[in-house]
Amino acid sequence: MRAAAIQTTAGDGRDTNLAAAGVLVDEAVDRGADLVVLPEYFSVAGSPSVLRAGAEPLDGPTVGWAAATAARHRIHLVAGSFPEAPVVGTGDGRLHNTSCLLGPDGSLLAVYRKIHLFDVSLGEVAFAESDTFAPGDETCVVPLHVVEGPDGIGGPQGIDGGDGGDGAPVLGMTLCYDVRFPELYRMLALAGATVVTVPAAFTAATGPAHWELLLRARAVEDQVFVVGAGQEGVLPRGMPRCHGHSMIVDPWGVVLAERVDPGPGVVVAELDLAGLVETRGRLPVLANRRPGAYRGLHGDDRGTEG
Repeated sequence: MRAAAIQTTAGDGRDTNLAAAGVLVDEAVDRGADLVVLPEYFSVAGSPSVLRAGAEPLDGPTVGWAAATAARHRIHLVAGSFPEAPVVGTGDGRLHNTSCLLGPDGSLLAVYRKIHLFDVSLGEVAFAESDTFAPGDETCVVPLHVVEGPDGIGGPQGIDGGDGGDGAPVLGMTLCYDVRFPELYRMLALAGATVVTVPAAFTAATGPAHWELLLRARAVEDQVFVVGAGQEGVLPRGMPRCHGHSMIVDPWGVVLAERVDPGPGVVVAELDLAGLVETRGRLPVLANRRPGAYRGLHGDDRGTEG
């Protein structure tokens, strides 16, 4: 399977953002990608009022664009994230920060709503994502089944020993701040994930020290490929400056591809899924776990106040 991470600098106009993203998806496909990952807030970025004004349902223009793009190229497309409008009469009126997986026929294969919300104060950078968004509460793991094209090939290829039922690679979905919570990534790996996507708008304040470190750590400890697709540069008022440095990391922690230049762009890498199976066999971290010794890890209130 060949994966691509798309890096953008989104504005507050959906049509402009989607057009710019489309050019980069075209480039990724031209370079052989059959799994393409867009960044967080790729279709609209800005202040809480801008995000609320741009909120839309799952059958809105952003997912519609992503479905048409995936079908046109016959790829799996992770539509980074967009502000999802709440269903009328449910919840507390807050939006969801939502990522969607579209299949090669344009079908909506999976929906992931960001679990960990970015509520931080780092000197000049202060952001309270939970003022605008409600947290999701469900993990998302989905097989990427082999797709047959007109010439008999195309789409992610299966691997022996995979967990997708037909030997297909298995995708785990996360968003940005989630990468700081290893429990989530371990759950995805135990549920069969072999590739984890991280659409992000990682801040320039924390990115130089933490972004690569966290992506590589999650890849090594859970023996998965990690695809981090980031926003870069100055986003509209109301959002912090973003770090970018989109990259693809293998289960040994090796950075297979990275964008070190500023601005929008594409990074592409071949994911050796057979090699992943070999790595897990030689260094059986997941098999060597001892859950009985981890009593109290879940269901307690350690690490919280009050």
